[in-house]
Amino acid sequence: MVCAALLYIPANVLPVMNTRTIFDDERDTIMSGVLVLLQSGSWPIALLVFVASIVVPLLKILALGVLLYSAWRPSPHRRLQRSELYRMVEFIGRWSMLDIYAISLLATLVQVQSFASVIVGWGAWAFAAVVVLTLLAARTFDERLLWDTPQHD
Repeated sequence: MVCAALLYIPANVLPVMNTRTIFDDERDTIMSGVLVLLQSGSWPIALLVFVASIVVPLLKILALGVLLYSAWRPSPHRRLQRSELYRMVEFIGRWSMLDIYAISLLATLVQVQSFASVIVGWGAWAFAAVVVLTLLAARTFDERLLWDTPQHD
């Protein structure tokens, strides 16, 4: 989970896609892609990309941090809510790879070498690592730890 939190920064700072045409070379980060979509009038898609690629991974990392803290410092309060938070993180984890699939598909479809090419950037690799690491962190977390009774000395 800590590695995912550290990789979240390069995933959002480094380019996820390098687009090369006969006229121009562009390096797009997730946020620059959102801004391009907004400027072109595709605000619903821009909102979807922003939420799915920036907000959801951040919330997953924060939720996993809350769950780890709750397991480390057990408390009888709000156990059901913490269990629901865990199930939500686990459910969302299945859908997080959609962004990576979209970039991979785009890179594969646009490989007309004489006119344009799309190369997956380091930001996409960092983003994929964030997704995989949060997915593994959620899968390996033992939900029963949230229900343990605190020991009193």
